Amino acid sequence: QVQLVESGGGLVQPGGSLRLSCAGSGNTFSIYAMNWYRQAPGKQRELVARILSGGSTYYKDSVKGRFTISRDNTKNTVYLQMYDLKPEDTAVYYCNADHSIMSVEYEYWGQGTQVTVSS
Repeated sequence: QVQLVESGGGLVQPGGSLRLSCAGSGNTFSIYAMNWYRQAPGKQRELVARILSGGSTYYKDSVKGRFTISRDNTKNTVYLQMYDLKPEDTAVYYCNADHSIMSVEYEYWGQGTQVTVSS
């Protein structure tokens, strides 16, 4: 079982940068695909970035070239480095871990961290 805790959110001006961290517990962390989702007020939660256990990555089109997801399995941590932040990036960012074995699906969520991009 995986417990996830996000950190690193805050208030930043447009064009600024933040790095979010998601610390996981459990000795099976490395087999999970790790994801960053975000949800803005009144909007549906959306997938921002994903990294598989083998290192392959996926990004939402609007963040490509600005955000980078990475993981350090020795620290059970996944990161989201965000550059050139825009007001539309304002949201609560959630860390998510998922893995399926046979017909059993495992999925875990963190509590979220607020990112606000404003002048």
